[in-house]
Amino acid sequence: MARDSKLSLIPLGGMGEIGKNMMVVKYGENILVVDSGLMFPEEEMLGIDIVIPDITYLLENKDIVRGIVLTHGHEDHIGALPYVLRRINVPVYGTKLTLGLLQGKLKENNVAGGVSLNTVKPRDVVEIGPFKVEFIRVSHSIPDAVSIAIHTPIGTVLHTGDFKFDQTPVDGQITDFQKFAELGQKGVLVLLSDSTNVERPGHTLSEKVVGNTFDETFRAAQGRIIVASFASNVHRLQQAIATAFKYDRKVAIAGRSMVNVVTIASELGYMDFPKELFVELDEINRLPAHKVTILTTGSQGEPMSALTRMAMSDHRQVEIIPGDTVIISASPIPGNEKLVARTIDHLFKQGADVIYESFSGIHVSGHPSQEELKMMMNLVKPKFFVPVHGEYRHLIRHANLAAEIGIPRSNIFVVENGHVLEFKRNSARLNGRVTAGRVLVDGLGVGDVGNIVLRDRKQLSQDGILIVVVTIEKQSGTVVAGPDIVSRGFVYVRESEQLIEEAKEKVKQALEKCEEKGITEWASIKSNVRDATSKYLYEKTRRRPMILPIIMEV
Repeated sequence: MARDSKLSLIPLGGMGEIGKNMMVVKYGENILVVDSGLMFPEEEMLGIDIVIPDITYLLENKDIVRGIVLTHGHEDHIGALPYVLRRINVPVYGTKLTLGLLQGKLKENNVAGGVSLNTVKPRDVVEIGPFKVEFIRVSHSIPDAVSIAIHTPIGTVLHTGDFKFDQTPVDGQITDFQKFAELGQKGVLVLLSDSTNVERPGHTLSEKVVGNTFDETFRAAQGRIIVASFASNVHRLQQAIATAFKYDRKVAIAGRSMVNVVTIASELGYMDFPKELFVELDEINRLPAHKVTILTTGSQGEPMSALTRMAMSDHRQVEIIPGDTVIISASPIPGNEKLVARTIDHLFKQGADVIYESFSGIHVSGHPSQEELKMMMNLVKPKFFVPVHGEYRHLIRHANLAAEIGIPRSNIFVVENGHVLEFKRNSARLNGRVTAGRVLVDGLGVGDVGNIVLRDRKQLSQDGILIVVVTIEKQSGTVVAGPDIVSRGFVYVRESEQLIEEAKEKVKQALEKCEEKGITEWASIKSNVRDATSKYLYEKTRRRPMILPIIMEV
């Protein structure tokens, strides 16, 4: 291979947003992909289940994709793989727990057959095409997280993945500081670093802090304890289970995703607890309240999650009772604050004592604060720097931090999804862009819901729909039946008879005009009916329902 081949970095997700992380590393005619995550929909994405990266660029270059390497097992890093691997079947490399969680996702989506999953350990070096890929242990809120050093003929690309410098991790697996320092001594061409928490000064607290808070809370609680957390936060679940064991409480789990994670993590040896500690949810009512701990999903106030259903008295097996202590051990993802606040309010109304994030110590982040970000840069001393994983303001703040510690401004690049960042040994430049964006997943449909459908859903949700049904005689074009009007989400027909009768009159007038002018084309007739009805209804109600004319010929 020519030594003057260019090295390109192309983010397909994770820039200017939290989630759907995906980075393409291209050298010559070889592509390596780092992570393949999903994002949860924003409020205006009505009915959408998840959002995944647009992989048009990978599909166009299918033949030169050599593999996908994973940093850790969170949804925003592995969640899009069932969709990606359907289209591009390439080897996937990840640590044991990451692949264990991925395998569960692939089975669920019927993609498990024929996918090559390769387990790696920290400090392993794997050759994938011209890339030598090295995996480096880091701490995060899930075990088995790694940073990835990609050694290319032009230089080393270091992708931190999600990390924090936890000096007292729950599983005792300390970040491999030595390896980062070694890489720094040898020389790192470009560092891609996690920007999620760049707005927080100082250091991120150790996960052990939460264990201490759990201990205090469990010791003081007289009734049942319900702990809500992210299903994938294995260390947090392990600490809750260990504290329950210490205070002689049985543990039940509510929420399918949490059951899956606990099952996989314990089978693979990442969680340790006596099996007899666990009871089925149905059995908790037979136990004294002070002997019960429930681990549950729903820390983000998701409408269908177990905790929200408990708060709304809508859960089949668990009812909140006065004296329950509910610990919400997670901070709201931006955009979820209202949902979380509503859930907390309902839990208080049911008589529970709720401990949530603003009462510090019940949740710590898995991401690095400013001092850790500076330390990462100082350890690896990169020539070029690219902040990743964050909304645009996070990327800018991280770029400023890099400038503060002495990386020249000309060597710092804040890029957007789809930008192509091209490197030679001593230079870097932005060179064009590729297709990148969001693919919306709704049920089994991937990408078939676009802006027009979302616009319609928005209109339907705000103003409702009015269906106008007319039957026309084919030869003469005269109306033989109707117009009839059906309304949903606009007005209740029986209570607004006069409005509907007058709307029918407007439809008749519009049809008569069409007849007078000799308009026989259906599209024109429908358009005239829609315009006349819309204008009348707006004048009367100041609302614009979707108007759907249906014309039948006999």
